[in-house]
Amino acid sequence: MLRGGGDLATGVAWRLTRAGWPVVVLELPEPLTIRRTVALSSAVTDGEVSVQGMMGVLVRTATEAVTVAGRGDVAVLVAPTLAGLGPLRADVVVDARLAKRNIDTAIGDAGVVIGLGPGFTAGADCHAVVETMRGHRLGRVIWSGSAEPDTGTPAELGGRSADRVLRAPASGEVVWHAAIGDRVTGGQTLAEVGGAAVSAPFDGVLRGAISSGATVPEGLKIGDVDPRGDPAACWEISDKSLAVGGGVLEAVLARRAGRA
Repeated sequence: MLRGGGDLATGVAWRLTRAGWPVVVLELPEPLTIRRTVALSSAVTDGEVSVQGMMGVLVRTATEAVTVAGRGDVAVLVAPTLAGLGPLRADVVVDARLAKRNIDTAIGDAGVVIGLGPGFTAGADCHAVVETMRGHRLGRVIWSGSAEPDTGTPAELGGRSADRVLRAPASGEVVWHAAIGDRVTGGQTLAEVGGAAVSAPFDGVLRGAISSGATVPEGLKIGDVDPRGDPAACWEISDKSLAVGGGVLEAVLARRAGRA
């Protein structure tokens, strides 16, 4: 069971389903995912989503989730908490919400409880933590202690860091004038939020964009531009997501084998 269905969680789901595990994703009723083309959370708004052949299907009940996951697809259920899930009895719970803090995950939630990134302490509120910060330790499993603290600065991608992130210049409704996968040029108007323009910071590809029509507060991340300029990458699970997914799979198997 994955709490959160963003792009990082989707890399985890990919690794787990490829290894034969049935997976259920719990999501919010209005996901704020940016990389929607590679996120299982898109099933909440679209009914279903296919990510590199892995199908995510929106379900309405826990019983339906069991059926869908059992046939090999990923069940996506709107459920902000673990309460009231009826027949859903997860062997593994992964908190993939990336809130940079532990909202409500407890080590007793399942036989294996894993937290992604900062905010969790292995041995206290979960069995293992998987490092999410790009660099030498990305994807490593931590059995005691915590991941690297949040720096507040996006990792470098193609020589760009904080400037590749698009943020709402004002509060209001998001209206896009470009789509994920579009090539864009520096200064081009990509969107409007509450009537204020959002421009491309440099030449590249619009890699992520929050759903058009979403109402957001000023300063919220609403998109990102990839300076590497490869539109095909917008439909591929990232290297980071796969590395984190590999760490989760390792933690699950190690725990079940009694090696941790």
